[in-house]
Amino acid sequence: MIQNIKICIIQADIIWQNPLANIEKYSRMIESAGQVDIIVLPEMFTTGFSMQSENLKESMDGESVNWMKETAKQNDACITGSIIIEEDGNIYNRCIWVFPEGKIEYYDKRHLFTMSGEQMHYSPGNRKLLVEYKGWRFFPLICYDLRFPAWSRNTQTYDVLLYMANWPAPRHYVWKKLLPARAIENQSYCIGVNRVGEDGYGLNYLGDSALIDPKGGCTSLGDKEMIKIFQISYSELHDFRREFPVLEDRDEFKIL
Repeated sequence: MIQNIKICIIQADIIWQNPLANIEKYSRMIESAGQVDIIVLPEMFTTGFSMQSENLKESMDGESVNWMKETAKQNDACITGSIIIEEDGNIYNRCIWVFPEGKIEYYDKRHLFTMSGEQMHYSPGNRKLLVEYKGWRFFPLICYDLRFPAWSRNTQTYDVLLYMANWPAPRHYVWKKLLPARAIENQSYCIGVNRVGEDGYGLNYLGDSALIDPKGGCTSLGDKEMIKIFQISYSELHDFRREFPVLEDRDEFKIL
């Protein structure tokens, strides 16, 4: 394992429903990042948060996933973000996690945002994903999942909780409050990756992608398109857990 891992956050102004243009943009942004271990993109990073799922759906061997595989290989880094995927007759808001050697794991968004009608255009996922890389354990979730703490509860299985999102300005206050709450209650690093700009529905996004440490300390990116590299410490995380073992006193429950 490595003690300190470098994570590159891409906070982008997503070009509405234009996968090719977005991929070209991310390629340029990633080129400037230098050597990192993990690259994190926002929710629906090729299209924006669109309900045009039938028109925008891709397969797991489509252009976006193939670009992710090539990018991971070229940069010797994992890359992750969510895109619109069709599989077995269903369409998912799917987090894709690609390893440098080309291995793929995925998580389908469980909590679909009913206020936008997401449940009418996408199928919900029903399983969690725990990713292990270089001795670290990552738990990726998607946007609206942030509001549901039972789904993200740490049973001493992960080190980094990761949310990729299109979280709009009208509810920005909630984004800034819940990310630190999840880090504190789960004694983990928490990373939130949000977009900026305006989408095709006229919704504005203020970014504030952030890294929160297990004690609640927050470093955020503000409201401009940018990349940011964070380095986090395995020993600092686990020393804190040993000194202040909150997770050992957690309540037990089961999600049906």
